Amino acid sequence: MVILALDTTAPAGSLAVLRGAEVLVERGQPAGVPHGRRLPGEILSALDAAGVHLPDVELYAVASGPGAFTGLRIGIATIQGLAFAHDRPVVAVSALEALVHTVPAGANTRYVAAWMDAARREVFSALYEAASGPQALRLIDPPSVDAPGATLARWRGIAGGEPIVFVGDGALRYAAQIETAMRDTAAIVAPAPPLAAVIGRLGLAGAAAGEAGPPHAVRPLYVRRPDAELARERRAEELPDRG
Repeated sequence: MVILALDTTAPAGSLAVLRGAEVLVERGQPAGVPHGRRLPGEILSALDAAGVHLPDVELYAVASGPGAFTGLRIGIATIQGLAFAHDRPVVAVSALEALVHTVPAGANTRYVAAWMDAARREVFSALYEAASGPQALRLIDPPSVDAPGATLARWRGIAGGEPIVFVGDGALRYAAQIETAMRDTAAIVAPAPPLAAVIGRLGLAGAAAGEAGPPHAVRPLYVRRPDAELARERRAEELPDRG
């Protein structure tokens, strides 16, 4: 099965072409170029490098979030358009889940945490428990957005003193805060590679589990309300009461 996978949750993003679990091509994208200017041209280039054509793609996998609203919309809309045009199914994959699957199996810890930089001095996060190593994971604290300190305080109670492996650009940005707060539990901050190949493999597993669906069924994973919506509420609150 040929799979096309795309991640636009972060400014850099990545895309991959897989045949089953084998990665044919994976490319990270430059953070300085907007996704809207790169897509779908970068996809066609990657497919050409893999020696396959759009009609050869049998399954699409896309990062559903969380992340920047514009990037999410562009990535999901691109995949929906291609899948619709060729009548192919799509699997939506949480970028946080993909992150924890990048942690090497040798990490040997019960808890694995994904942190993505959410700006505004906050992180998108989720905490997973390894059932039998990091590749068998159970979600124990669902995706959320909060200040790093608040998230760490909550997770100290959940972990009960056991070590947590942190991964993601949010973990790198707030490494000092993690190390200070979690020093007694030997927290480790790990960098993450591009996510597209992992998203492709998770998409393959999702399809086998019956999670693939029509393009229109894909929904973004939002854990923060859009800025435009919040701005409208603020303006409404500032209006004088005319009742």
